[in-house]
This record gives sequence, structure tokens and C-alpha cells, in this order.
Amino acid sequence: MGVGHATVWRDEPPPPAGRGIARTGVTVIDVGGNMFAGPVPSGGAVLNGAGECTGFLTSAEWGLTETPVFLTSTMQLGRVYDAACELLMEDDPRIGADDVIIPVVAECDDSFLNDARRMQVTKDDVRAALNEARASAARGLADRAAPSEGAVGAGTGMSCLGFKGGIGTASRVTPSGHVVGLLVLTNFGGADRLTVDGVPVGRLLRDASSGASASPAGSCITVVVTDAPLDAAACARLARRAGLGLARTGSTANHGSGEIFLALATGLRAPRNAAMGFNPAPTTGLEPAASAGAAATAITGNDLNPFFAAVVEATEEAVLNSMLAARTVTGRDGNVSPGLPADQVRAVLVAAGRIQSPGADV
Repeated sequence: MGVGHATVWRDEPPPPAGRGIARTGVTVIDVGGNMFAGPVPSGGAVLNGAGECTGFLTSAEWGLTETPVFLTSTMQLGRVYDAACELLMEDDPRIGADDVIIPVVAECDDSFLNDARRMQVTKDDVRAALNEARASAARGLADRAAPSEGAVGAGTGMSCLGFKGGIGTASRVTPSGHVVGLLVLTNFGGADRLTVDGVPVGRLLRDASSGASASPAGSCITVVVTDAPLDAAACARLARRAGLGLARTGSTANHGSGEIFLALATGLRAPRNAAMGFNPAPTTGLEPAASAGAAATAITGNDLNPFFAAVVEATEEAVLNSMLAARTVTGRDGNVSPGLPADQVRAVLVAAGRIQSPGADV
């Protein structure tokens, strides 16, 4: 998968003199190719539903996703949705003429650090994130740089488990050789819940957190992408396992939080008409050739167990990566989301016997 970010960071006076304090942005996940011409099997799950993800119902009904996944802040969702429609229509003249799309746009609330009363995200921001994601997806796996993490893109203004959160990624390779890649947008939980490898790190680091504290309600969007031949039902089962990974880090899915998970699989990808059960139509030159995976046997039953484990492990790692990669951020009204002190976390884990201290004899 390809990942792209557009970070919106401004320190201006409020209107009319300026645009206020912006700590927000857009992140795009793209599986490559024209997703309208060649949608991919997908499925989702919701742990707690106080959030929004457009296109989620369509994915649940059809078992397909036909646009990249766009992530942003709550109050910018409409702007990103409009921009996504316009940008995707620019790419494919059939969109809006032969058929319509419902772009997948998911959100978390960054208003603790970001001035959410101002419409901070523009179409150019969405375009920049989409172009970067597409360029990343087009490169081979060996040539693809690791995605930026922490306070970037949609994660710029997010807070997680009492510290600065944002974008986190992780991946696993299954025994079958398939890759399970995962991206989280983390914005949930209080410091007392932070858990690392079973150790209550947050309670032991209580003095490390400074400044104001974001609400523990928050949310977490998780997007899983695999190259395995999985159908929609299997994708939904993968997506559901993300909740187990969140629980390992300390999430309890509070009443006001939105834990929304989506999984996409490219191994059974097929041209639009075949994938959606339409009658054959004349080709336009925009349809991708049926992938080799389209003739592959779907992975089901017990063979999914390694994929379940991969999602759980990668979700836990991605959440921690989103925090460890983020620096301290000061936002609107002087609110502060402190970066997670990696050295202190390491010391706690050494004391708990989870890891060895640097330089210790092996």
C-alpha cells in the first residue's frame, strides 16, 4: 500500500486577521491502480461507533472498496469528501457519468490542539496527500520508503493514552508469504491506561506527562491492507481483530470514542464489472487487467489464523509507533500534548524484566 500525508500547521491570529491555530491534516492510503476501475474486496468492524467513516456501509453491503482511504479531523470530513470526489473525477471521466462513488473518509477529533472552528484543510492538501500515496504505491516494495509517523498528516493534532499520538504503521509477513500492512490514526485513552508488553507504563510515568490533558474518549481508525486472496467476509474478520490489538495498549473503547476498522485485500481484485457483478460492458482502456490473484483460491477457515495474529500484533505495534514517533506539540489555547519519553519507557520495561538494559550481557 502507499501512504501520503499533507500536514497543516499554522500559527496565525483568528479571522479576519488570520486563519487561527492549525494542527491538522490529511492522510491517504492507496492500494495502487485505479480503484474505480478495479475495486478491492474489503470488510469492516466497529468496536465503538461514536465516529464517522463514509463509504463504510457500501463496503459492508458490496464487500468492495472503490476509492483510496482518506483520514482527517472530524470537522474537516466534509471538505475532504468533496475534494476526494473532485480529484477522483478528474482521473476517471466515468465517475459521476456511468456511476457514482462514495469515497472512504474517516475521522478523529483533533480539537484539543487544533482550532476546529476554522476550515483548515483545502483541496490542495487532499491532492498533495493523494499524490504522495499514489507515488508510494507505484514504487516496488523494496524501493518504498517507510511512511512518516507521529504528528504528520491526519495525525498532526491527535493525542493518545495521555501523550502525543497520530499516525502509526506496522506490518507482518505470514507463513504463506503474504504481507499484512496496517496504519492507525490514534486519538484515544488516558495516561493511566497506557500498557506496553503487559506493563502499566502509563501509571509508572504519571509524572512525565505535563500540561493539559486531552479527553480520554477519543477514537482510533485502523486500516489493514494485505496482498492475500481474501474475500469480503475474511476482510471483515481481519478488521475485527484490530480491537484486540488496541486492548493490548490500554484501550477500553470509551462511550464517546469511535474505533472503526477497515481491511482491504488485493489478492482477489478484479475489473469493476466482474467484481461488482455487472453485465459485460465495452472496455474504455481504463480497466486494469484481472490480476493473477483473481484466479487464486480464497484463503478461509483455519488458514486465516496467521492473518488474525498479524493484525493483532501489528495494531499494538502501530499504536506504540504513533506515540514514539511523535514529538511534544503545543496547539490552540496553549494546550500541550507531550511526547512519550522513550528513555523513561525503556527504563520501566528494563525494571519489569521485559527487555535488557543497553550494554547488558546477552
